[in-house]
Amino acid sequence: MPPSFFRRDDSAGRPSTAVRIAEIITAFVAAGLIAAALAANQSWLDRHFVPSFFLPRPWYVGIETIVRAGIGVAGAAAMFMRSRIASAVMRQAGMSALVVAAAGLGLAAGELTLRVIHPRPTEWLLPGEEPRRQADPQLGWVLAPARAGRASVGGRTIEYALDRQGYRVRQVDEPVDPERPTLVFAGESVLFGEGLRWEESIPAQTGAMLGVSTANLAVHGYSTDQIYMRLARELPRFRQPTAVIGIFMTELFGRNLDDDRPHLGPGLVWHPARRGSRLAALAGMLVPYRRDDTVEQGIRTTREVLRATVNLARARHAQALIIVPRFGPEDAAQRALRERILSSDIPQVIVPLDPDWRLPWDRHPNARAAHVIAAAVAARLARP
Repeated sequence: MPPSFFRRDDSAGRPSTAVRIAEIITAFVAAGLIAAALAANQSWLDRHFVPSFFLPRPWYVGIETIVRAGIGVAGAAAMFMRSRIASAVMRQAGMSALVVAAAGLGLAAGELTLRVIHPRPTEWLLPGEEPRRQADPQLGWVLAPARAGRASVGGRTIEYALDRQGYRVRQVDEPVDPERPTLVFAGESVLFGEGLRWEESIPAQTGAMLGVSTANLAVHGYSTDQIYMRLARELPRFRQPTAVIGIFMTELFGRNLDDDRPHLGPGLVWHPARRGSRLAALAGMLVPYRRDDTVEQGIRTTREVLRATVNLARARHAQALIIVPRFGPEDAAQRALRERILSSDIPQVIVPLDPDWRLPWDRHPNARAAHVIAAAVAARLARP
């Protein structure tokens, strides 16, 4: 192209062709930002950004609103200043090209680096985190068996003791006896008792209330299908399972949409972990946008997995129950998601909890919340 193409003005003082093209592109980008801000209403956001366990719902909605407003303001500012932006870009055309090239190289280097260090799924980022985990080809990971680890949670030192099967117990030398009548708990960190002493955990408190032995099969970071797969593997070991207790929270539904771990698809077909772009995975952690078909398939598969969990229990002549902890009021989006997944044929107990009944600086239930959940489970299981 001739050098005059990149000039800011032509000989008559009018904007050059390149500047006019840059101005048109800027206007299109600005219009796109404004349109996106207008289209991304709360209904759209609720469809594509599922509830978060780590952020209270009001915070989550507030962040979405601020980001949406920021996008709209940026679009309006770019539209108003499109001539200045276009002129500045063309005046520094060489520098702009270098910036774009540097950004591209940075993304490529970042992707290569992440591929070398092999980051784990979000729920198992730190290898030294207690309770320790170890890789498992079918489930992704399990808890390291036959050991006790300690962690500081909420200003307390908590011991996590695991027996040789990887079940949480009071002490390593007090393993679960699979020959006894047993309440089998299958879940993730909430049922495991993150930040709670063994006797404060939901399984231990439920067992104490009913005078029955318990087995805590829960594993940190599990999705609903991982919970089911572990239960299917371990339940045959128990001679007299009297009940199988699982858990569902809308705040944890997002895990069921992740494919960076072994997972079940429609028809309960097992799929290995998908190894895609590391940068895309990182971006997904920061901006967890989900497509409509991804969410819909996740809803259907989660419902199928929970029904299979119930059938697994009944096949062993055991009661089945899904715990549904609910911290504070449930808004319309959360209720709609819960009702679509937990159909009436799935035995469930909804347990309302005070939003403040959580560990300090943590979103997991504290001992008081665990006691209320355990009491609700015990009452439901004790019904004739």
